[in-house]
Amino acid sequence: MNKPLKGPAAFPGVRHIPYMGVINVVAEAARLGFRNGHPDWSNMGQGQPEIGPLPGAPERLSSIALDPFDAAYGPINGIDDLREAIAAKYNRLFRQGMKSQYTAENVSIAGGGRLMLTRIFAIVDAVPIGYQTPDYTAYEEMLDYHRHRFLPVHIPAEEQDGWKIPPARLSREVAAHGLGAFVLSNPCNPTGQVIEGLALAAYIRVFREANCLFIADEFYSHYIYKPDGTLKTNAVSSAHYVKDVNCDPVIIIDGLTKNLRYPGIRLGWAVGPRDVIDAIGRAASAIDGGPSLAAQRFAIQALEEVRFDQETAAVRHAFSAKRSKMLEVLTRVGVRFGDPGQSTFYLWGDVSALPKGLNDGESLFRASLQERVMLVPGAYFDVNPAKGRRGPSRLANWVRFSFGPPMSNMVAGLERLEALIERGGRAVGSHDCGL
Repeated sequence: MNKPLKGPAAFPGVRHIPYMGVINVVAEAARLGFRNGHPDWSNMGQGQPEIGPLPGAPERLSSIALDPFDAAYGPINGIDDLREAIAAKYNRLFRQGMKSQYTAENVSIAGGGRLMLTRIFAIVDAVPIGYQTPDYTAYEEMLDYHRHRFLPVHIPAEEQDGWKIPPARLSREVAAHGLGAFVLSNPCNPTGQVIEGLALAAYIRVFREANCLFIADEFYSHYIYKPDGTLKTNAVSSAHYVKDVNCDPVIIIDGLTKNLRYPGIRLGWAVGPRDVIDAIGRAASAIDGGPSLAAQRFAIQALEEVRFDQETAAVRHAFSAKRSKMLEVLTRVGVRFGDPGQSTFYLWGDVSALPKGLNDGESLFRASLQERVMLVPGAYFDVNPAKGRRGPSRLANWVRFSFGPPMSNMVAGLERLEALIERGGRAVGSHDCGL
């Protein structure tokens, strides 16, 4: 019998770091036999999209052609070929006809989105930095790491506002707290809400006038649907509302992970004013030393214009159908969606009307694991650096459901979840005692 391993907190000088969000879900499922790709499990907690072939999508890339010099260290902010390709993508999709255009100098490359966020948080000055809840779980630790330097300011989004902060309220909060930076996933993980159109233009105007750095996490920018669940043909980006790419305080983050479905390649980028990009590169020289040249060669292929457009169109078609199916089943079993959102591959649902023992996020998560179904409790998205806010989470009755898995796997999970709810959470084979 193997001896249990010591936890890291048992060693001097090592602090306890809890698993965050989806990582905790995976760790708990692994105790029950889950592994990535296990056919008997439905991971409706996953934060990655399905990675296999999709109807209408180009053939998946499976090789990288390397230059002999790619064995050496590369530029800290990435190679010019890739930086130029990314700048061209934003100009083509969001800045046609505008005088101010992005160039390679406006782009930084990193080994994934979280690493890019780490670089960006490292350059934020000693200012109050705003964040909303619910939002991406990883922001909690990233904000906590730097609390000695900047002040995190919590600005809760409310259900009555569709889990979005209205522009007028945002303006008041920025002024009241003297915010020097604000971080937001848009489209939002976990709610599936998106700030777009006039509202997004107003957001950019608020940040421009307040000289407040907007850290716009846009990893789900191509998962956009109409309110009835049918697909839209356009993406959403703050880049469309930037006036001067080198003056407006807007830094946009994206990568290969979601829109192009290559999470394992670990490549992300930031697009923004060249002075900010220069600062990111300076921070990167100490944090990570620069991105993989092999991953960058791969990204150049993935971003080729025809391939990119075919891929993102296919993604919207496939995920719109999965969204409709999941929404139908979950609504039928009693999950409430005030506004199911028009983006991402998540549904954000209130489970408080489910049978007792299943009617909060943590309980449903634990019970679903026994059915080989993985979900993410809503409280995980109640970003709370250093756990400074006390008491129970206001998001305890909410759950993030992912339609990232392939349709057949997702449907199998929904069937097991529906059966669990119909029998009131009792394990298969249990019975009432007739009392």
